[in-house]
Amino acid sequence: MQRRIEFYEGEFYHVYNRGANKIKIFVNDVDRDRFCKLLFVCNSVKPVTFRSIKGLSLEEIERGDTLVDIGAYCFMSNHFHLLLREKSEDGITIFMKKLLTAYSMYFNTKYERTGVLFQGRFKATHVDNDEYLKYLFSYIHLNPVKMIDSKWKENGIIDRTKAERFLGKYQYSSYLDYVGYSRDEGLILKKEAFPQYFEKFNDFKKFIREWILFKEQEYLT
Repeated sequence: MQRRIEFYEGEFYHVYNRGANKIKIFVNDVDRDRFCKLLFVCNSVKPVTFRSIKGLSLEEIERGDTLVDIGAYCFMSNHFHLLLREKSEDGITIFMKKLLTAYSMYFNTKYERTGVLFQGRFKATHVDNDEYLKYLFSYIHLNPVKMIDSKWKENGIIDRTKAERFLGKYQYSSYLDYVGYSRDEGLILKKEAFPQYFEKFNDFKKFIREWILFKEQEYLT
C-alpha cells in the first residue's frame, strides 16, 4: 500500500508507530536501551551490524554520514515518537526501515515470537508550520507523564512538581538532553538542524512548564 505522505528534503516530520494490536514493544529497560542504540546506529548510510558495535558507547561508534536529523524522541511501553528532518531523498524511509527491521529481529529472537511487531508501516505527519513544530517539542517530551497520570491531557496535570520530577528521571526521551544533562544519548540528536527555540536550558524548562499547565490542545491526538 502506498504511503499517503511524501517526504521532502529539508522538511520536518513527526514519525511514530505502536506495537501490533497495541502489544508492548519494550518489555524492560534492556529493550529500551537496544532501541536507543539502534536509533543512533541505524541513522547511517552504512549497513548495520550490531555485533560489531556491541559493548561500545555511542561516542566510540563510527557511523559515517547520517540519513536524517533527529530533533526529539520518546518511547513508551507500546509506542514511540520521533521528530525528524529529511536530509536527502528517501532518508526517512531508509532510516525507519533499518530501525524497525533491526529492532523487530532483536525482539522476536529474544522473546521467541514470530510475526510482525509493529502496527503496519510507520506513521508520519508533515510539520508544515512553525507553531506545530515548536508544539511537538512539548508533545513528544510530555508523553511519559501518562505513566503517572493517564488522564492528564484531558484533565490537566494536578501535581506539576511531581510531573516535572518524573520527566527529569525518565531516561528514554530526549528531555534530559534539552534541560542540560550531559550523556551519551545526546549524540542521537542534531539540534542545530532545527530552529533554535531554546537558546538556554532554562528556556526549554520554562516552555515545558507552561505546557504542563494547559489541558489538551487541538494538536493532541
